[in-house]
Amino acid sequence: MPEVRIEAELRTEFGKGAARRTRRAGRVPAVIYGHGSQARHLSLPEHELMLALKTPNALLRIEGLPGRSGLALPKAVQRDPIKGVIEHVDLIEVRRGEKVTVEIPVRVSGEVFSGGLLDQQMVQIAVEAEATHIPDGIDVDVQGMEIGTAVHAKDLALPEGATLQVDPEALVLHVLAAPTAEQIQAGIGEAAAEAEGVPEVPAAPEAPAGARAGSE
Repeated sequence: MPEVRIEAELRTEFGKGAARRTRRAGRVPAVIYGHGSQARHLSLPEHELMLALKTPNALLRIEGLPGRSGLALPKAVQRDPIKGVIEHVDLIEVRRGEKVTVEIPVRVSGEVFSGGLLDQQMVQIAVEAEATHIPDGIDVDVQGMEIGTAVHAKDLALPEGATLQVDPEALVLHVLAAPTAEQIQAGIGEAAAEAEGVPEVPAAPEAPAGARAGSE
């Protein structure tokens, strides 16, 4: 995975007000930590960071650190829930040759056998790999897979240098029988009945005729 060079500036102001000023200046508040060193508070250029983080597990070369540059991986990214802009990022410092555990995408291609329905249980999977050689994903070809076929973690073709960090028997995907038109229609009918059904309030028992006459 290629390194993405990004220029950092040290932050000396903290708190919500300082963070807002940083973001108004087109930069993102960040923290980098790791290897027993004290956490360092940075700001990173928003546009460059946004482009870099489009790649899963992007390897960042952080320039501007005191005395040297450093390599880092994104650990946690906080985004605005409405605008989607990056509000804060936690980075973990790594070194060449160091092993790290990361989650990489499971990419599926192909079409299962006619009448089958693909059920993908895992869209990401944890592996251990060198920090500077993190694979960008694992590909699974499901072309022609028949109903009942299953792929477990142990069945995946891992990229060179990567080792599995989940239960080998963990289910990644399997092929189910697609529901028939009758089953779909029946399911729709049941859902509609549940949505519309309101329990009826039982009517009060009618008083005997003699009781009604005596009360008049």
